[in-house]
Amino acid sequence: MIRKTIAAGLLAIGALAAPQAEAQHLRIALREDPDILDPTLSRTYVGRIVYMGLCDKLMDINERLEPIPQLATAWRWADPTTLDITIRQGVRFHDGEVMDAEAVRYSLNRHLTMQGSFRRSEMGGVTAIEIVDPQTVRIRLDRPNAAFLATLTDRAGMIVSPRAAEAAGRNFGTRPVCAGPMRFVERVAQERIVLDRFPEYWDAARIHLSRVTYLPIPDNTVRLANLQSGAVEFGERMEPDDLRSIQRNRNLRGVPVDELGYQGLTINIGNGARANTPMGRDARVRQAFELSLDRAAINQVVYEGMYTPTRQPVPPASPFHLRDFQPEPRNVPRARELLRAAGHTGPVPVELLVPNNPDLRQVGEVIQAMARESGFEVTIRASEFASALQGAVRGEFEVFLLGWSGRTDPDGNIFAFTHSTGGQNDGRYSNPEVDRLLEQARAEGDVERRRALYRQVAEISLAQDRHRIYLWHRKNVMIHSTRLTGYQPNPDGMIRLQGMRLN
Repeated sequence: MIRKTIAAGLLAIGALAAPQAEAQHLRIALREDPDILDPTLSRTYVGRIVYMGLCDKLMDINERLEPIPQLATAWRWADPTTLDITIRQGVRFHDGEVMDAEAVRYSLNRHLTMQGSFRRSEMGGVTAIEIVDPQTVRIRLDRPNAAFLATLTDRAGMIVSPRAAEAAGRNFGTRPVCAGPMRFVERVAQERIVLDRFPEYWDAARIHLSRVTYLPIPDNTVRLANLQSGAVEFGERMEPDDLRSIQRNRNLRGVPVDELGYQGLTINIGNGARANTPMGRDARVRQAFELSLDRAAINQVVYEGMYTPTRQPVPPASPFHLRDFQPEPRNVPRARELLRAAGHTGPVPVELLVPNNPDLRQVGEVIQAMARESGFEVTIRASEFASALQGAVRGEFEVFLLGWSGRTDPDGNIFAFTHSTGGQNDGRYSNPEVDRLLEQARAEGDVERRRALYRQVAEISLAQDRHRIYLWHRKNVMIHSTRLTGYQPNPDGMIRLQGMRLN
């Protein structure tokens, strides 16, 4: 694997290992630096980890992926399109303002109306948000939505202080104010995000940490070295081979957990000038590129075979996983044949955008070598992750090696990336029949009928149009100090602070 030198790791350790005044100061090493800390505008996985300390949601999920109360204490469907939510009493935001039905209405409307919102497409179908009384909010939909409750267990369900949001406008993410267990202290880009315990938190009895510092450390070798030295107490999404590295280390514990998401290739099909490429214009070229790849071999070379090769966005544990929609075997002769049929006799250029961390750069290099055998000339462009995401929205990519942490409902893994109006459809894929099927699947409550609709979506968008290439479902490998107790692993990969303490 591509690694930085041990010397670099030791330099990083020295930078992080300053004396700590607080015995309950937890330091969490992140794989990337989050994007903006605004629940309406953000989209990074690591940002969601920070939100676990900063911003409570209407509902959370348990280890069985079921919605459980958080800022909401109860909810019921008055009819298939009317959801009544009871708001927890006695909750305050970090600025001292009361969290009530009006604050919930404000936050949900902000998700729906703010320019650049990534939550709008997740919450599709909301026609009205009404205040029934100070502790009850009524949400009206234009049609039944089987995914809607699951949506409110994530960023779309995060409630922000209206006063702070109005005062800050689009700069709210530079100093966010929510109702979570910790309050925002400071952020230094690419270096740290610091949160302190909020004494007035509604569930304060379960919060034992006085401070949490999130430290972006993209290089896995450096992240592991910081864990081994004790400079940090928690490392998220470590590499599979790190589990072997810590077997004899009595001070560290490894926890591998199957995740809800995937790693894949997003292809720019219609987002600006960078879509005007052989990959962007012709599904045959995209099919040839996919047939160039051996997912199992990439997984073995980079991740020691720990991940699960896939051709779809829904993981095997989900009832909506399509068991017989499996990856096609690598077929270089067929790939070359498809390129000739598409009129390409020389190498087909492809620029692959890759987040700048060692394992994904290595994945890019293996893809580069495999695709070369079929007639592609792949150029790798490595970029800092948050910057790459911002550029992808503007269409500044051809093919983007990108993961998604996943959601409990399949709609959360598909709609926003595949529907023509999807907030995270960076490649601007558009097929009216796929849009219709996705909208129908959202409204369908029967599992079998809904699975059949998603099958039709896969047959058109993936087998025919080839708008994305899914590669594998990952495991979240978490490593933490044995001094840390109370960590509860969850398939969503989030690090919940409730019950955690340092001994």
